[in-house]
Amino acid sequence: MSHSMTGRIALITGAAGAIGLATAKLLASRGATIAAMDVPGADFDAVRAVVPDPKALLALEADVTDEAAFGAAIAATVEAFGTIDSFFNNAGIEGPVAPIPDFPTDGFRKVMEVNVVGIFLGLKLVIPVMAKAGRGSIINSSSVAGLTGSPGLCAYVASKHAVLGLTRAAAVEWGGKGICVNCINPGPIESRMMASIEEGASPGAAAAVHDGFAATIPMKRYGTPEEVAGVVAFLASDDAGYVNGAAYTVDGGMTAA
Repeated sequence: MSHSMTGRIALITGAAGAIGLATAKLLASRGATIAAMDVPGADFDAVRAVVPDPKALLALEADVTDEAAFGAAIAATVEAFGTIDSFFNNAGIEGPVAPIPDFPTDGFRKVMEVNVVGIFLGLKLVIPVMAKAGRGSIINSSSVAGLTGSPGLCAYVASKHAVLGLTRAAAVEWGGKGICVNCINPGPIESRMMASIEEGASPGAAAAVHDGFAATIPMKRYGTPEEVAGVVAFLASDDAGYVNGAAYTVDGGMTAA
């Protein structure tokens, strides 16, 4: 087995977040050149810290819901590096935490716009680049919330189920062109996003929510961003050349229980 990414170009959205950063660091350590995209104002210093070779990094500021800006970022990547071999379609938000009758409609729309339309636009804009090359690997970020329900998170759950559907549709549509499309379904991961969900679930008692969540997981702990990055790196590598349309849980056994 060889997980080398030497000579490969990897585009990562949500690159300044915990999982995006861990993935950029791991892929760069394996030889990949990184195009790191996040919203304007994101902490690109953190990205530069994990990809210290400036020749192996292109920082891109664009919102995944803005088709023109997203397209310009992809065009800049291709102009700089020639192609995109691997695409971690990772940007997403958690949204509000509230029961459905109290859930803000604008909040629901915002989550769907980022987590579903953003993933769709990533597929729409990157697939033609990969089709021209005749190969490529796309990894979409779903969640265990794309496989099961969770109280208080209707928008997030709905959006992550939609990501699984988009993954399957794209895999069937483009597998014959040499493009593998898969998704990851992380469980609770130590990150800003989970801290936000914990606080939203029980304001002022986030630590207790954290411990309660962890207790329901067979491994009795949250995962780390690095553990998710390892699965993304596998799916981006040649070792996953016949993996297409799959959903990889990274959840400590949460959905097996």
